[in-house]
Amino acid sequence: MQNAHDPRRNRLLASLPPDVWQRWATLLEPFTLSLGEVLYEANTTMRHVYFPTTAIVSLLYVMENGASAEIAVVGKEGLVGISLFMGGGSTPSRAVVQSAGQGFRIRADVAYREFNGCEPVMHLLLRYTQALITQMAQTAVCNRHHSVDQQLCRWLLLSLDALEGNELTMTHELIANMLGVRRVGVTEAAMKLQAAGAIRYSRGRISVLDRSKLERMTCECYGVVKREYVRLLPPREAT
Repeated sequence: MQNAHDPRRNRLLASLPPDVWQRWATLLEPFTLSLGEVLYEANTTMRHVYFPTTAIVSLLYVMENGASAEIAVVGKEGLVGISLFMGGGSTPSRAVVQSAGQGFRIRADVAYREFNGCEPVMHLLLRYTQALITQMAQTAVCNRHHSVDQQLCRWLLLSLDALEGNELTMTHELIANMLGVRRVGVTEAAMKLQAAGAIRYSRGRISVLDRSKLERMTCECYGVVKREYVRLLPPREAT
């Protein structure tokens, strides 16, 4: 079993070749991600790239009136801060910790140097970026064409994939902000899922009781995203 503070609990870090990993192990800094913490604001220069291990980070687009909607979720399968090594340096989205936990970070200048100077790192991060773009595109399609019930199922499944365990601490209001829908819609959808025996919701804590039911009740969007992550990212290395 991996140590709770092992960086290789993150799928990307676990996929680094042994010689590259030996170098990265000296560059990574342990970092606690607190609930609601903003890792970066829109249109600001990022100082670090973050690799969650036991936390989930939401990438949100925030409107001028303060309304927001989630465009992607990042957990142990990925990283936060792709614009750093893609050359942009900033992005119009905001990164907020959705589920508290642990992770690791690496300085922006070091990440940029590694991306440009190490071919295995470049290829791995580009494949991850393609998978993340697929998630963003599919989220936009899902929010436009599918019911709140289906959106909630997709969101729960993606969050479970990004996190170890089957429980999420999240109020209906926060979920509504993530999905960009009314709170009453999320409440009604959650009640349907609970009545179906798929989840149990109590005081801001969602426990997934039957994942297979969620997968049957969701739309095709979750499957599209899941297949791309499987196709583009290497399996976790044994450590």
